[in-house]
Formats: sequence, C-alpha cells, structure tokens
Amino acid sequence: MSAARWPGGLGELRGVAAPAEERSRRQAARPGDLAAARGLLDVGVGEVDTPIGRLLVAVTRRGLVRVAFSEEEPEAVVEELARRISPRVVRSPRMSQEARRELAEFLEGRRWRFELPVDPSLARGFARRVLAGAARIPYGRVRTYGELAAALGAPRAARAVGNALGANPMPIVIPCHRVVRAGGGVGGYGGGPERKAWLLRLEGALR
Repeated sequence: MSAARWPGGLGELRGVAAPAEERSRRQAARPGDLAAARGLLDVGVGEVDTPIGRLLVAVTRRGLVRVAFSEEEPEAVVEELARRISPRVVRSPRMSQEARRELAEFLEGRRWRFELPVDPSLARGFARRVLAGAARIPYGRVRTYGELAAALGAPRAARAVGNALGANPMPIVIPCHRVVRAGGGVGGYGGGPERKAWLLRLEGALR
C-alpha cells in the first residue's frame, strides 16, 4: 500500500501581512489542526457519514489506527486511544481527512482497495497476525474462519481467529467482514451481522 501524504502545517511569510479574510480563516482553524501542523498531536480524530452510519476514525503519524461504528461512544474510544496510544488525542479534520475520504469512497462503491497506511498498535501477538491475514483477502472474496486459521499455520485456532477479528480495531479497512462461517451465514461482526451482510453485498460476495 502506498503511504498517504498528510497535509503540512499553516505557513506564513514573515513580514508579510495576511489579508483580513485569510487571517480570519486561520483564526477559525480547528485547534486540533493547528496542533497537528505544529507537531503537537499524536492522534487525530474525525468523523464521516456513510451509508452504514457515522464512523469515527483515528489516525496517528504512522497511519490509521482506529475505526469505530456509531454504537461505540466517542468518549470511550478517545479514552482508549489516550490510554493505549497517547494522551495527545484531538479532533483534527485535517489529519483524518484522507482516512475519511477513502472510507466514504469505498462505502459508496467508488473504491476497491485502501491506500492508507495503517498503524497496528492496538493489536498484539496472534491477533496482529490474524488481521494481517484478513487484510490479504481480495475484494469480493471470502474465507472461512477455519481457512484463515489454516493459512496462518494454526488450523485448530478457528475460534481464536474469530475472537481476534471480533476485536478488529480497524473494521472495513482491515476487511474482517470477508471471513464467514463454514456452515453458512455471515458469522459475527463487531458492527453487527446486518452491516457485515451489507458490506459483502457491496463487494458482490453475497447475493
């Protein structure tokens, strides 16, 4: 995946007075954007409205670290990020812009792969391996929990695979929705089975 280029800071030439309109725009800039521009922000948070509800996204300087569905309380997500990543978490439309754009395009059927870098800091050990395996499942294809476990060299770990996918910190971008039950049905999903079925239909993997 190619790395996204995050927008730089707000620069101003010394000794040159900015027009009043420009000064007003800068004064109205969001504090989180200014903090990001000055290197004072570790995690930038933003929201995007999509066909499956509002999503909260969080981005670090390494890449996307969190996607949360509307059922999750934003305050709880921010507290988790502050505890596990850094206390310097601020709403920043600028820092989260690329993540929000790619998610919107994907869920509108205008994008088939994500180009965002991801930050796997919220996954550890076997769970990180599971998410990496899920990320390799192509658009419009599915694997069963057992098939993914076998591909990871742990054929008896289908249940552990399911648990790791259920705790996926970056659903949609890390496509855990492409892992389904062997006996039929879509299986569990952190965003609910209805969203999982919607995503599979979007990709043409479910009729």
